[in-house]
Amino acid sequence: MSTERPVRHVGIDVSKEHLEVCSLPAGEIFSVANDRAGIDELLARLLEGVRPDLVVLEATGKYERPAAVAVAAAGIAVAVVNPRQARDFAKAAGRLAKTDRIDAEVLARFAGAVGPRPSVLPDEEARALQDILVRRRQLLEMIVAEKNRLQMASEAVAKRI
Repeated sequence: MSTERPVRHVGIDVSKEHLEVCSLPAGEIFSVANDRAGIDELLARLLEGVRPDLVVLEATGKYERPAAVAVAAAGIAVAVVNPRQARDFAKAAGRLAKTDRIDAEVLARFAGAVGPRPSVLPDEEARALQDILVRRRQLLEMIVAEKNRLQMASEAVAKRI
C-alpha cells in the first residue's frame, strides 16, 4: 500500500468580489470574499487542510494579484495563467458551461493536466513601479485625447480644455 499523498491542485476563479476555489482530487469547492479577510481564510484553508502542490488563477486585470501574492508568500506555488489558455482547455475538455464553480474546477484540472510553471511575482516595489507606469500611460493618453478635442472644439469649449 502506497503512503504517498496524491498531487493536489487548486483552481481559483477570480472576480472583483469573490474567489471561487476548487481543490482536486478531493473535489472540495468553497468561496471566500476577494478582500483581506477572505484571502486570510483562503490561506488558512490551504495551509491547514489542502496543502496544494500548485494553485492556478486566471489573470483578470489585477483582481487576482492580492490572492496570488498571498499564496506565493505562504510558500505555495502559484501560476497566473492567460484566461484564453484556460478557456481553450475547458473547450477541449468539453466544459462549455461557464459558472464560477465550473471555472474553478477547470483551472484545477488545467493545473494537473498542463502543469503551468509557477509565476514569478514581482515584489512590492516592482508592483508599485508598474502601477506608476500604467498611470503615466493613462495620463499621456488623456493628454492626447484632450489635444485632439481642442482642435475640434468651439471657442467656448476650447477655453475650458
